[in-house]
Amino acid sequence: MKQRVITAFALLALLIVVVWQIYTPFFTVVIAAFAAIAADEIMKCAKISNKFITIFGTVFAFFVPFFMNASSLEPLVKTDEWFLVINIVPRVIYIAVFVIACFLAMLKAYSHTKFEDVAIAIVASVIVPWCFSILVMLRDITGYKTQFGIYLIFYALISALVTDIGAQLGGMKFGKTKMSPNISPKKTIEGACCGIILGFVANCAALLLYDRFAQTPVPKNYTAILLGISPFVQFLGMMGDLTASVLKRNFGVKDFGKIFPGHGGVMDRFDSLMFTLVCTYGVAITLL
Repeated sequence: MKQRVITAFALLALLIVVVWQIYTPFFTVVIAAFAAIAADEIMKCAKISNKFITIFGTVFAFFVPFFMNASSLEPLVKTDEWFLVINIVPRVIYIAVFVIACFLAMLKAYSHTKFEDVAIAIVASVIVPWCFSILVMLRDITGYKTQFGIYLIFYALISALVTDIGAQLGGMKFGKTKMSPNISPKKTIEGACCGIILGFVANCAALLLYDRFAQTPVPKNYTAILLGISPFVQFLGMMGDLTASVLKRNFGVKDFGKIFPGHGGVMDRFDSLMFTLVCTYGVAITLL
C-alpha cells in the first residue's frame, strides 16, 4: 500500500507538470513516451521474440502522436510549418510501410515469428498510440490554446480515472454481485454503479468549474449532450479495463509492466482511458 501511495503522488506530480506545460512540445513528448511504453508492454507480454518487430514497433508508436496534430510542436515549430511536414506523405502510407515491414520480418524469421505476432504488433504500435494521440488532438480540437479542448481532456480523464476509483471504493463497501467473475473477480455491479455515480458527479462539478472560470462557457446544447452521455462513456471505460484484463489472462501475466510500482505498467493505468478518449473524441468531432 505504501508503494502504491508513493507512486500515486509521483503520478499526480507528473500530471501537474504536464498540465502546466500542456501548450508546449513537452506535453506531446510525454504522450509519445507513454504510447511507446504501452506498445512495448503489450508486445513483451505477448512474448514477441522478433527483435526487429518489437524495436521498430516501439519507435513507430513513439512518433505517432507527433503526426496526428499539426500543432503538436507549438511553439517550437509553428503549426503551418509542421502541417507541411506531416502531410508530405499521406499518413496511411506510414502505416502501410510499417505493416509491410512487419510481414517481411515475419518471412525472414518465420521459424519463431507468427502471424499473431504481426497482428499484435499492429494493434500495439498503431491503434494504441492513436488512442493516446487523442489527448493531443482534443487539446487543439477548436484551435491552438483554446480552452474547450482542455475541458474535453478532463472529461475523458474523469470518466476513466474517477469512475475507476469510485468503483473500487464502492466495491469494497457495497460489493456483493460479481460483474464478470471469469475476467475480473473483484469487480462488482454495486461497485460499477458507485463508480458511474461518482464519475457523473465529478463531470458535473468539472463542467460548473469550467463555465465559472473559462473565457468561453460550454454551449447549452453541448452541456446536455456531454452530461447525458457521461454514464455511457464511463461504462465504456469499465469495458476498456475488462478488455485489458482479458488480454492479460490470454498472455498469462498479472500486469502489463512495472514502470509504476504498485500500479503496474502504462497499460494497467490507462487502459480504461483509451476507451473514454475514443468516445469523447467521436462525440466532439460530431458536435463541432
